[in-house]
Amino acid sequence: MDRPILAITMGDPAGSGPEISVKALSNDKIYQKARPLIIGDARVMEKAVRLVGLERKLTIHEITDIKDARFTPGYIDVYHLELVDMEKLEYGKVSAMCGNAAFHSVKKAIRLAMDGEVDATVTNALNKEALNLAGHHYSGHTEIYARFTGAEKYTMLLAHENLRVVHVSTHVSLRDACDKVKKERVLDVIRIAEKACRALGIENPKVGVAGLNPHCGENGLFGTEEITEIQPAIKAAQDEGILAEGPIPPDTVFSKARGGMYDIVVAMYHDQGHIPLKVVGFVYDRDKREWNAVKGVNITLGLPIIRTSVDHGTAFGHAGKGNANAASLENAIDYAVTLAKNR
Repeated sequence: MDRPILAITMGDPAGSGPEISVKALSNDKIYQKARPLIIGDARVMEKAVRLVGLERKLTIHEITDIKDARFTPGYIDVYHLELVDMEKLEYGKVSAMCGNAAFHSVKKAIRLAMDGEVDATVTNALNKEALNLAGHHYSGHTEIYARFTGAEKYTMLLAHENLRVVHVSTHVSLRDACDKVKKERVLDVIRIAEKACRALGIENPKVGVAGLNPHCGENGLFGTEEITEIQPAIKAAQDEGILAEGPIPPDTVFSKARGGMYDIVVAMYHDQGHIPLKVVGFVYDRDKREWNAVKGVNITLGLPIIRTSVDHGTAFGHAGKGNANAASLENAIDYAVTLAKNR
């Protein structure tokens, strides 16, 4: 386990996933800490190598069995699934073909991890519209992983530097998200959050729990979820020995976590957790009109296998140009290595 095997999905082939995978795996240092391979289409990856201008440095090594992988700098092992017609591939375009390719890459990575052939999985972005156009009706990676691993209690963790956020709900409407703030679900997520911190090597983690309503409801003036659902969940977690605090007003809890008061924050819904994380991790240069940094990692907790991911979309606007930023994928690889070693 000094160099865990990582199955990295190529993501939507019309997006930036193949290119940032090539950029990340062109770094020899990754092979010092992991044995990475790409799950997807070898022809797509060969073209990605040319797009980023690394054809003199890198060779695509096509495999159909893990035991045939080289895991050697200068070679990118690709578990080839023969899913893409290169004559029909259009970068930056939504298509059923690409949605299907992305789905089956993820499904194969999950299967390899469940069978113990790889130690962790890392995902590049897929396009939800393309996924559903291909007939795979899932709202994202998290739901695909839950379906094919049989997980029932799971949640999303976002991480960048010392800011870590987990969610009570993710891919549902805001109206539905409010209805999902229930004591048992909040308690489950607090437990998962505490366990995740320990898996990352944090002893005695402090969990900050956000409120749902402005000012945490002002004692019922702006809503009662804090009184009826969130506070009881926090009390139950404390009774179990978890260092949970809250509910804390959503407009201050993330700044407190960033300052070191909490090791992780339990957010009540998707955007409540995503916005502060991306404000910190995504840096746009106004003068150059380009992203200086697109950092952050998405980790699915509560699964029987390890899954980390980039914390950005398919970047269709950059696809096919060779200039996509690989920082988030490199972060995801680092987290996958840490989780695999600690497990």
